[in-house]
Amino acid sequence: MARMVDNGSAWRVFGPGGSGSVPPGDRGLAYGDSLFETMRAHRGEVPWWDAHWARLRHGSGRLGIALPPESEVHGQARALLDGADAVLRLQLTRGSGGRGYAPVAGMEPTWILSRHPLPRPCAPAGISLRWCDTRLAVQPALAGLKHGNRLEQVLARAEWDRPDASDADADEGLMCSTAGDVVCATAANLFVLRDGHWSTPPVERCGVAGVTRQWLLDHYPIEQRELAPAEVETADAVVLTNAVRGILPVARLGARRWPLHPEVLGWQRDLARAHPAFASIASEMP
Repeated sequence: MARMVDNGSAWRVFGPGGSGSVPPGDRGLAYGDSLFETMRAHRGEVPWWDAHWARLRHGSGRLGIALPPESEVHGQARALLDGADAVLRLQLTRGSGGRGYAPVAGMEPTWILSRHPLPRPCAPAGISLRWCDTRLAVQPALAGLKHGNRLEQVLARAEWDRPDASDADADEGLMCSTAGDVVCATAANLFVLRDGHWSTPPVERCGVAGVTRQWLLDHYPIEQRELAPAEVETADAVVLTNAVRGILPVARLGARRWPLHPEVLGWQRDLARAHPAFASIASEMP
């Protein structure tokens, strides 16, 4: 049975013995030894389930975390969604066993499904951004993975909630790596248009290989290359993407303003045809 919380969310926990709770010694809880997927559900289904599961499978192979049967996870996800339009989160941890950093061989994973209300729609004209002071560590062993340790993003997101923060009304924040190149937003991938060419930062050193990011790379001529902050600030258009909010045009970064670019409108319309959850958003576009 799903457990409910006050904001309309619900969750179920699966693992050794089917206890329905996360053990205190779970490595995902203790060390962030986990992976997760955040998915947009439409009428009780996840249209891009295959893409999310493929990324989870890739990450579990790289980290050596066992995968539960896909059919069981998918079936439980449908049951938890119960026909809703919602956000579905799937977290996979290595499981429990032993004390200390060394994992125990043959551990049975814990997996958690949770259902959450959809976020408020963003303004059709675009969102506002700020720069974050917190930097992302360069770590190729974890680069591209949506792993469970998100402390860098937590610290970055807390920056503009401080009483003395500038741009406190920003919708998102851009993050650079410790090497100084721009990587992503706290919860989205980044695309910029310069001189008629679109680019997105690579994810071989840090960052997350987003599902919507990959969809754009599969359908449009987009170069993966390192970007300096000045290249973002002087771009002809800037876009963020994630699997829950889709394609988000950027209207402001600091003092810089951008009008809604016609190519971005085309991307949004194509996404609406590929993912039915975004069809209503496309219908509201100018």
